[in-house]
Order: sequence, then structure tokens, then C-alpha cells
Amino acid sequence: MSVATSDDTAPEGYTTVHGYYRFTDIFYEWSRALPDCDLQEVRSLKAFIAYDAIVHPDHPLSTTKGGVELYLGTLPNGEKRLMFSSAQIEYIQYWLHAMKLTREPIALPSSEWLIQASDLQHVSSVVYKNGQEFKKAQKTIEKNNKKLKGTSTLLGTRRLNFDRARSFWQAQHGAWLAIDFEAWDRDHTVLLEFGYSSVQWRDGQKIEDKGHLIVEEHKKYFNTYVPNFREHYNFGTSVEVSRAEFKQRINGLITDLSKDKPLFLLFHDYHGDIDYLKSKAVQAPIDGFIIDLPETVPTKGLFVLDTRELFSALEGESFANQSKLERVCRLMGLKPEYLHNAGNDAHYTMLVAAEMISNEEIDTQRERRWPGRTDTTGVGGGPGVRVQFQQWEEESDISDTEGILGGWARTSNEAA
Repeated sequence: MSVATSDDTAPEGYTTVHGYYRFTDIFYEWSRALPDCDLQEVRSLKAFIAYDAIVHPDHPLSTTKGGVELYLGTLPNGEKRLMFSSAQIEYIQYWLHAMKLTREPIALPSSEWLIQASDLQHVSSVVYKNGQEFKKAQKTIEKNNKKLKGTSTLLGTRRLNFDRARSFWQAQHGAWLAIDFEAWDRDHTVLLEFGYSSVQWRDGQKIEDKGHLIVEEHKKYFNTYVPNFREHYNFGTSVEVSRAEFKQRINGLITDLSKDKPLFLLFHDYHGDIDYLKSKAVQAPIDGFIIDLPETVPTKGLFVLDTRELFSALEGESFANQSKLERVCRLMGLKPEYLHNAGNDAHYTMLVAAEMISNEEIDTQRERRWPGRTDTTGVGGGPGVRVQFQQWEEESDISDTEGILGGWARTSNEAA
């Protein structure tokens, strides 16, 4: 992992970040370990890093948007630590002395407390704007660390990928392209539709595009086991193209978006769509794509993300997840219509991905969305973070009634 550096919005006096210190070590132990400091100097340090003080807009560590920016590091065992950067600690030392609150620059924390970037799987920034939010986040981190003990390696990998995707998206880095194909259900070599939804940034401005292509020569094919919704694109006008143009436009889209930046391909269950991209009907330039996201922000390459895996990380699912797109959309507060239209599926895939990775870090976000709903016993009686959903939340046919009427609606429908 490359060494992080302070940005242009940091207070004057910030230096290169060499590592990190646990928030708890700084908050509780630093003042106790200071040699030759009088009581007033200790009080000045404690006041500077107090919960309500450090989040104040006028605090020297305040971000340009208010609040304090700290760092959340993921250890190899999957546990997280809330941290200050060493640059912030150096600045605290500098500021207290410059303001004549200490006679001499106070001693920096012991190097034994320093966490090197190489000791962490991932580091992301978090901003807290009020003391209550700050305290709650710290308790949530501690609580989830206990629950994560003994959970599966698969869940740890999913959580790490979620964290990295979130960091890359919130850094407005690269291009993001959600893709979906619809094929004839009697012969999957016959491609009927292609849908896409893309997001990228230019000079800080978000640029979005989406579309739906229908293969003109294949309009005579209708599915037997899957709904035929090719005429029900929700987000614009469908475009009918020849097979040759179908192939050309898909290739051009991927080539253009990956020309001078990394391209993150989003799928809901990528296996089938990757096969379609590689097929003779498309032959897309996707050789060498990577499944697991790298530690640092890439400057080029093709990376595959699956919204099933992202949602598994968020809901705390430790086993294989076969969640359908409709289920994920509903549990994320979206109301999908006319799924199995390639354009709709692609855009809903983009919407659920963005809803996850544009928001808070994973454990804080899960608790906000589904407060008090995690499994405290886990599989086999062990710890766990899996959200316990109600049946009416899981099933679309009863979700609109049972959430309001409870089990009565379910019983009455079954009896009818």
C-alpha cells in the first residue's frame, strides 16, 4: 500500500502521512504518557481532542465542509481501527505549542504505537460532524469487531472489496460501467438485448450515460421461461441495431471508457455476462480483467465488481449469495420495474451499487439501514453481523401488504 499524503484541504502545517495511531491510544493514553508536562498542558491536549471540540467547524483539524476527518484501517483479521494519521498528531503537537498552550512541543506518542500502512489491508477516510455521531461510530466499530471474530474468510474478502470499491468511487476515480445482456432462453448464443449505465467524473462533475440496444435480426425470438420485457425500457428510448452494430457499439463503449483510466465493470452475477462479452457475437476487449480490487487506486486496467458480492458484504452474509437483483433493490429501498429488460437491469445494478458505495463505511451503513437487526449469535452459535430480514421484506409478492398488516395478510392469502 502506498503511503497516503495530506491533501490541499488539510490545515496548514500538515506533513506527509507516515502511519497511523489508534484513536483510543491518542484519546486515552497520550496525555498519560507525557513526561514533564504540567496539569494545564495535559488539560490543553485533552480539550483539543475532546469529542465535541474536535468536530467543531472552527477546530484546527476541521475539514473544509466541517467536521473532523479520521481514518478507518482494516487489519488482516478483518477487524477495523479508527485512527489519526501521524500527520495529524504532528500538527496537534505544533498547534498547541504555537498557541503557547505548551512550554515546549509535547512528546509525540511512542513509535510502538505507530501502525504502518503495510500493517493494514485497507485505509479509508471518515468524517464526523458532531460528537454524538463520533461516539456512536466508535462504539459501533468496537461492537462489530467482536462480532467479526470467527467469521468466514469469504466474508472478510467481500468486506475488503466493499471498502476498496467505496474508496475508489468516493475518490471519483475511473469510469464505472454496469452491464447486462438478455439472451434467448432456448439458445444463449442468440443475444436479444444489451443494457448499460455508466458514471465517470470530469473536473469534479459527475457524467452519467445509459442505454438499451435491441438486436434487430433477433426480434422474432421470444422467451419461454423468462419475461419478455424488451419493449419496456424505463430510462429512455430503446435503439434497434443490427448484429454488426450491436457488436461495434459495445466494443466502442468499453474501449472509450477504459482509454485513459481504470474501468470498473459492474454486474449482478457477472459469470453469464462475462461469457456474453467474450462470445463471438461481441468479442469485447476485456482480456486480463481482475476480480479482486487492488490495495491502492489503480491508474489503468479492467476490474469486475458483482453487486451480489457487495450486498453480501453489507448484509453480513458469510456463505454463497444467490440474491436476485429484485431482492437487493427492494432491501436497498428501490422499487424496480420490468426487470429482465437489459437496460433496466443494468441501470438498477448501477443504482444499487452507487447506493452502497457512495455512503458510509460498511458497519455504520448497515446499522443505519437496519438498526438492531444483526445476528448476535451467528451460524453455529458463534458471533455474526448478518442482518435478520423479515419474510415480508424478502418477498415481493407480500412486501407491499405484510409490512403494514403483519402476518394476517400472509395467512389470509394462503387461505384464499
